[in-house]
Amino acid sequence: MSTLPDGYRTVVVTPERVADFRTTDELAFAVTPQPEIEASLPFPIPLDRLMAVEASDGTYAAVHGSYPFAMPVPGGEVACSGLSWVAVRPDHRRRGLLTSMIRTHVERSLARGEPVSALFAAEPAIYGRFGYGSAADDVRMTLPRRAALRPVAGSDDLTVRLERVDPARHCDVVEDLHVRAGAGRPGWMPRAAPEVRARTVADPPSRRNGVEPLLLATVLAGEEVRALALLARKDSWGENGPDFTVRVRQASATDAASAHRLWSFLLDLDLTTTVETPMLPVDDPLLHLLVDLRPARRRTGDNLWVRLLDLPQALVGRRYAGPADVVLDVTDTLLPANAGRWRLIVDTDGAADVVRTHAAPDVRLDVRELGALYLGGRSATALASAGLVHGDRPVLDRLTTTFASPLAPVCPWVF
Repeated sequence: MSTLPDGYRTVVVTPERVADFRTTDELAFAVTPQPEIEASLPFPIPLDRLMAVEASDGTYAAVHGSYPFAMPVPGGEVACSGLSWVAVRPDHRRRGLLTSMIRTHVERSLARGEPVSALFAAEPAIYGRFGYGSAADDVRMTLPRRAALRPVAGSDDLTVRLERVDPARHCDVVEDLHVRAGAGRPGWMPRAAPEVRARTVADPPSRRNGVEPLLLATVLAGEEVRALALLARKDSWGENGPDFTVRVRQASATDAASAHRLWSFLLDLDLTTTVETPMLPVDDPLLHLLVDLRPARRRTGDNLWVRLLDLPQALVGRRYAGPADVVLDVTDTLLPANAGRWRLIVDTDGAADVVRTHAAPDVRLDVRELGALYLGGRSATALASAGLVHGDRPVLDRLTTTFASPLAPVCPWVF
């Protein structure tokens, strides 16, 4: 399936060439090499999932890799190939190398039994043409110190502990809370691999840019961790005194009371004037707790992009919000096995069956839009209003309801 121009070939990256893989990525993304830092951090992607396009002189012209994820979806999880580290050297662009790498990624993911792929798009215009749909958004906010929160019962009964991050002690604590806080939220990727967990709490001094060493704030009920944040303060002194910024790398909470206690603490640190949040779901509790959202500077951005690789397996792998019996006419130029008419039958328990059919279609859409709908954070009716999905309004409304998730999808860390 994958084709390359003369003089190029697809190769598996061997352990001794991981440095070449990194160099290619650094050239593509204008990253300053920091070998002393990278030498201290484990490489996050399994070596058997690193691929490269090799030029005729033996150098790497392009690279890509993927993470093995169990991606949360409405009602369960599916095996997902998390595409990442995709890079083409500037002097080898416009030769079809990216297209070839995407085809290689798809072939290898399907061979591993991964029916879905997901990614963060450095440039959103690129991946739609390969069938990836924008499936989730996130919001970041800059909040003023002492922004008022609505009261939550039980918050005052919880305590907060602040300490410097110790990777040996805190790595698993941070991940355990991450998993518990994201239970039931589509797209909330676990960081199962030790290499990924290690990078979560990594804090090399040369990357701090004047920010203090990384801190861990934990919200406790007795000794039970109910919420936590990774944070650091950036000092600044103005004409009127201290003007510090709190930069929050991760903020996770398991319930309303602990979320309230955590943000009450973060929003009232001495010497600070602003608090920068990490990526949050668009329905995060903080947005509802704030008495006044207007002073907050908010930026909503695209989060996960999702691509269905094995359409019937992917659709059967999630649960649905209500019964349905709908015929989807799907186009997919990259994977013809997905194209054509599929009957989606959902029972009253939300379980689905997907079969080929020759029946007249109720809805016509590209696999890109089906990927956008997959995690339950997009509306078929809204996509139809943009001319991207086609069908009668009552059918589209029912399809929107069927695919919907009660929690907005998001992945709170970039892979």
